[in-house]
Amino acid sequence: MIDVALARAQTPGTGHVAHFNNAGSALPSSGVLDTVVGHLRLEGEMGGYEAAARAADRLAAVHDSAARLLNCAPHEIALVDSATRAWDLAFYALPWRAGDRILTSKAEYASNFIAYLQVAERFGVQVDVVPNDGLGQISVEALREMIDDRVRLISITHVPTNGGLVNPAAEVGKVAAESGALFLLDACQSVGQFPVDVAELGCDLLSTTGRKYLRAPRGTGLLYVRQSALDRLDPPFLDLHGARWVASGRYEVRPGARRFENWEYGVAARLGLGAAIDEALGWGLAHIRDRVYALAGLLRARLAAIPGCRIRDQGIEQCGIVTFTFDGIPADEVKDRLAGRSINVSVSRAPSTLLDMTDRGLASVVRASVHYYNTEEEMDRLLEELAD
Repeated sequence: MIDVALARAQTPGTGHVAHFNNAGSALPSSGVLDTVVGHLRLEGEMGGYEAAARAADRLAAVHDSAARLLNCAPHEIALVDSATRAWDLAFYALPWRAGDRILTSKAEYASNFIAYLQVAERFGVQVDVVPNDGLGQISVEALREMIDDRVRLISITHVPTNGGLVNPAAEVGKVAAESGALFLLDACQSVGQFPVDVAELGCDLLSTTGRKYLRAPRGTGLLYVRQSALDRLDPPFLDLHGARWVASGRYEVRPGARRFENWEYGVAARLGLGAAIDEALGWGLAHIRDRVYALAGLLRARLAAIPGCRIRDQGIEQCGIVTFTFDGIPADEVKDRLAGRSINVSVSRAPSTLLDMTDRGLASVVRASVHYYNTEEEMDRLLEELAD
């Protein structure tokens, strides 16, 4: 169970705003803040290199914490500065050839799709979009029918940026394993919101951020690379952390996923990521999921009772992201009105998931994403403003 009173006492931001933008950037805890600020102060007092040396054991432990979070080995974790960097490092590490195929979903994030189009132009790769099923999630049956020996990569977003759905990633993982294609999962909005087990999901590669449901600082992220997939990848960037210069004309790539890391990084932010992961593990991801899903379900039911409000969520499993529109009222106007009352929501626009939003005839939706520290009283404030 989540002790909501304790969670709020440990989250200073809850005293200032009703924060329903957790799928954008969640409120950090006082423990995370103290970790980051404390290390920055230490850098100011003794120097950056010296402070990092003092924190060496805590820094090493971040890989261990991330591995526990995802149920993998620490050497399968690379710590980077964002989910975008993690995803790009994985995607551009594939040795693309003309005729290769990428299979993706209709709700794929625009940043990822742009990368697909770039390698399509550069290498002659074919990008194919798997249809949705009748509930708006990727059709596993259609995916299986589209598989052939040219499919190099299956790449989907676990929880799309709009629509509330959780794609059936484990079923996709089974198809990938059967076909021999690599499976890249963008888990930017799932990790920290509910249990994510890479062994159960069957993904070879997974990218995620710290700033969303993990409640870590911005500028943090991680990449999971299955050990058995490493030989099929060539990191697009290497430095003296990812590789070792062993002779004038030769270098050796570092073993494990850390070959994808950089030598330079924000030490304070990385320590903050470790603190945030440890806190999530301490609460228990199943407990977090139960609390988040219950709040989101209540919010959907109460929003649906407001005249003119239309819930836009899809999928069999619906998570803590609640999307909706109001007849005749632009999404930005709804967001701005709530912001004036210290209630944070966000707006998801068509370019972010162009194919899915276009199919549904939506230019934008309001997105209210809940976390375990949110309360029904905060939802009352939100709903009262929307009902006026």
